[in-house]
Amino acid sequence: MPGPRLLLAVDQGTTGTRTYVFDERGVALGSSYREHAQHFPKPGWVEHDASEIWDNVQATGAAALKSAGIPRSAVPRHVAALGLTNQRETAVVWRRSGSRPIHRAVVWQCRRTAGRCAELLRKGWGPRLRRATGLEVDAYFSATKIEWLLQNVPGASRAARAGELAFGTVDSWLLWNLTGGAVHATDYTNASRTLLFDIRSLRYDPELLRLFSVPKSLLPEVRPSAYRFGVTGSGAFCGAGIPVTGIAGDQQAALFGQGCVRPGDMKNTYGTGCFLLMNLGKKPRTSRHRLLTTLACGPDGGPVYALEGAVFVGGAAVQWVRDRLKLVRSAAETESVCRSLKDNGGVHLVPAFVGLGAPHWDSRARGILTGLTRDSSAAHVVRAAVESMAFQGADLVRAMEADAGLKVRRLRVDGGASRNGWLMQFQADLLGAEVERPAQVETTALGAALLAGLGCGLVRPRTGTGAAGGFAGPSRRFRPRWSAAQRRAALEAWRHAVAQARA
Repeated sequence: MPGPRLLLAVDQGTTGTRTYVFDERGVALGSSYREHAQHFPKPGWVEHDASEIWDNVQATGAAALKSAGIPRSAVPRHVAALGLTNQRETAVVWRRSGSRPIHRAVVWQCRRTAGRCAELLRKGWGPRLRRATGLEVDAYFSATKIEWLLQNVPGASRAARAGELAFGTVDSWLLWNLTGGAVHATDYTNASRTLLFDIRSLRYDPELLRLFSVPKSLLPEVRPSAYRFGVTGSGAFCGAGIPVTGIAGDQQAALFGQGCVRPGDMKNTYGTGCFLLMNLGKKPRTSRHRLLTTLACGPDGGPVYALEGAVFVGGAAVQWVRDRLKLVRSAAETESVCRSLKDNGGVHLVPAFVGLGAPHWDSRARGILTGLTRDSSAAHVVRAAVESMAFQGADLVRAMEADAGLKVRRLRVDGGASRNGWLMQFQADLLGAEVERPAQVETTALGAALLAGLGCGLVRPRTGTGAAGGFAGPSRRFRPRWSAAQRRAALEAWRHAVAQARA
């Protein structure tokens, strides 16, 4: 009798959590989604309730199993393993006894530690931190968030030194809860986003731990992305005894899910933020254009290097025009709005709501809407929000081309906003390159499932194919239509708007 052939994948993102049940061909049999609250206690500050996130994992997991027709009692007979993928850099600190967070999670978008980062740069720490971690000194990453929590939550610093607290990015928090507090661990991809981890020696850097006053006992153990991390406890939505065998940060999971396991393979994810990653293989490369060097997943789930460009506000700009400006009722409406206009009317939105990420790394920049006239309408503002994703994506591609010394001819894409066909065509036109979208655009969850399959032996390494099927294959290709002159004019107008936001 064949053993379990299904894989669970929890995709815990910035705005919500989706849990999937995949069959042995990589086809989703069931899924469930639930958003969580966004907390903005001060301008530029962003927080999540980590307990709410765990509750949503429980709820979506149970609902996904139900939608796939699998009773909880039957899970051990059908489910081979569980994989996790998560919003990266978001910092959670909790009490080991009782498993309660000491404060809301400080989200990757949060800018509360921008002043501390500016201080570090003034003191000359930038080169040292870049050399060790491959990252910029920026509030985006976890280290200054941990430091802030330990300094600002009463008693936290003392409790951390006493070994009473645990830190984790969201994957570690979920793994801790899934295993009933038995496992405090993470994978290389998430560890590489903390600004504490030396990506060459693959260990926490003792000098950086001292710099940020982070006791090593606070930190999770680091393992490969395909690895038997532990097994679920009886309190998990899937019941006890399910191996957790795959973990990766969301962008590295998407890179893996897209099949980008060879050096030179590249993808861009259009989610809350936008993230362009290129697989570098076993040798790291230092960017000359302020891209990040980070860890990703190789063909066997082990660590390899990647170049990354990170845009802080991508799809979140569309969420802003939906939720704050009330210009559309759903993100899906934006495609028809964009198609209704012959052009953008000269209107540009630079969504620097929390500063600008790569390649600018300007924490002082703020969002700006430019080019408004009496002819401008709500539709122009909506289109400007959608266009901003493609413009920022083009900035990243040009920087990566310069670093890699090559011309991008094809860009693989995924993420929820990539469903917008108008946006994907606009991206192809801006790049002068083909954009390739898979049938399954939620490749983040697929990547987590494939890593879990590797970790439990259901999927073979190197190709990523096996009992759980292959990587996401192309479904639609968008070919550029613009002339070089049209492309230059559009990008020049965008650069002018960005300059105003930075001023």
